[in-house]
Amino acid sequence: ATGKPATHIATSSSCDTCHTTRNWTDTHFDHSRVTGTCASCHNGTTATGKNARHINSSNSCDACHTTHAWNPVSRVDHSAVIGSCSSCHNGAIAAGKGATHIVTSAQCDTCHTTTAWSPASFDHSGVTGACVTCHNGTTATGKNATHIASTNSCEACHTTNAWSPVSRVDHSAVTGTCSSCHNGTTATGKSATHIVTSAQCDSCHTTTAWTPAHFDHSAVTGSCSSCHNGTAATGKNATHIASTNSCAACHTTIAWSPVSRVDHSAVIGTCSSCHNGTTATGKNATHINSTNNCDACHTTTSWTNAVVDHTAVVGTCSSCHNGTIATGKNATHIATTNNCAACHTTRVWNPVSRVDHVEVIGICSSCHNGTTATGKNTTHINSTNNCDACHTTTSWTNAVVDHTAVVGTCSSCHNGTIATGKSATHIITTAQCDTCHTTLAWSPAHFDHSAVSGSCSTCHNGTNATGKPATHIVTTADCGTCHSTTAWTPASFDHSAVTGSCSTCHNGTTATGKNAGHFITTQDCNVCHTTTAWTPTIAFVHTTSNYPGDHGVPLTCSSCHTTNSETVPWPSPAYAPYCAACHAKDYVPSAHGGRSVATNKDCTSCHHHRVTDTRWGD
Repeated sequence: ATGKPATHIATSSSCDTCHTTRNWTDTHFDHSRVTGTCASCHNGTTATGKNARHINSSNSCDACHTTHAWNPVSRVDHSAVIGSCSSCHNGAIAAGKGATHIVTSAQCDTCHTTTAWSPASFDHSGVTGACVTCHNGTTATGKNATHIASTNSCEACHTTNAWSPVSRVDHSAVTGTCSSCHNGTTATGKSATHIVTSAQCDSCHTTTAWTPAHFDHSAVTGSCSSCHNGTAATGKNATHIASTNSCAACHTTIAWSPVSRVDHSAVIGTCSSCHNGTTATGKNATHINSTNNCDACHTTTSWTNAVVDHTAVVGTCSSCHNGTIATGKNATHIATTNNCAACHTTRVWNPVSRVDHVEVIGICSSCHNGTTATGKNTTHINSTNNCDACHTTTSWTNAVVDHTAVVGTCSSCHNGTIATGKSATHIITTAQCDTCHTTLAWSPAHFDHSAVSGSCSTCHNGTNATGKPATHIVTTADCGTCHSTTAWTPASFDHSAVTGSCSTCHNGTTATGKNAGHFITTQDCNVCHTTTAWTPTIAFVHTTSNYPGDHGVPLTCSSCHTTNSETVPWPSPAYAPYCAACHAKDYVPSAHGGRSVATNKDCTSCHHHRVTDTRWGD
């Protein structure tokens, strides 16, 4: 009979929990047996859903409602509410901010939480107005009795993140003298190493920059470093030029920085520690590419008219030797790259001690012409003037011949004297070498079988040409029976000339064998397959007497061979190969005169009709 349709509410209850036999559609609903979320039914279609005035929330109805009392709600689970607090807490839907609430534009959950509405965790970032409007000792904590004399601008020194201790003091908001605080108790006073003075702090210091102080050096006696030692007064900082302690060599008391002059005799270290383009003028954009060892070429008394030390120069020679900055290549120079050092040295520029051919531009014969440099001798092979086709600059002899640069026929060289000729076992021919051979791959040669007469094996005998390998199928047939001269492999195989069983070749090594999912059997291939049509297999016919007879419906192989094997896993193996081996569970002793299944294991001994025949039981 009709069951629950696909759209029925998910429930484990019996039908009569909600329905009656008198009126199926007039249901009494029991929520206790319903599975799934409320919203799967209460979606406005299956059952009443959220109305237009409902709080913006997720579809988890049971977060606030219960099935016993849907309305009013007994609680509100704020984790299921969507939107800002004030969308409900506006004084109409739910309680809003009271009349005495601190003036703020922040959202409720900035300070309050749904689990603990009060006390609130205060976020000052949303508060408008000055601190003192709340921090007045009444609404919130104000200044205590020991507070520094100051204006009421709390935020001048305090922050809302860390009220105490203060992270800074805005002295413009402090009233009174410096020493009223800077007395060593309220705030830091003069240290033990402070210069002895009765002057007020602000005589030398300022509130915006306590250090360094403004000092009148006109009354000071002695050297600068007696105070400017990093203890009594500021000394040389970590980035100061490495120098002696004679400050007055470069600085003055009127204008300490920038310095008006530098006395290089007081400087310690290399030139480039200052002349780096930041501390002092460095190498300009057109400077010779060199190391930063300035004094290799320059002096402090005469910066210009430098004497070049090539060991300090970085980069190629031609960056200077370009005919403008320094002498470059002359008009008769060999065509080369600008890498002067490939052939020249800074100690002996001319004559050159060697020629680095990788830097030479142009063909070899532009120099190797018998005049500028050695050219081809009278016994040279007849060839073009492309020397590097065969020779290399690193090894002029032992040339590797590039036949594309050779002029004339192959045999003009390959005559057994100038170069290797035909061997004693070579096939007798008057054809030129390049008829079969190529200069790219001399061996093996490209052979034109169309001109050959006779059988394949006259050459393919393992001596003159490749013969049958040791693993070749045993056959007396000529090569051309299966192979062709245009495509030696794969061969076109003629099974009609093969003797023996299929599996002697089809064993997975010599030829394709049974794949991993093949039916497990000891039968030879040709029991099911043919050489003319390997797939699909021919229908297998059982010839043994234990085949399970003539059934009413055709049996497939897998009906009995359930394990993909020729071995049949009989349900009742004790009765194999009789009918009862499969049908013992169907046997009814009372219908057979009380005889056991072992006695009547061969059903066909009595039942002579097909199983589909209406007379099967006769």
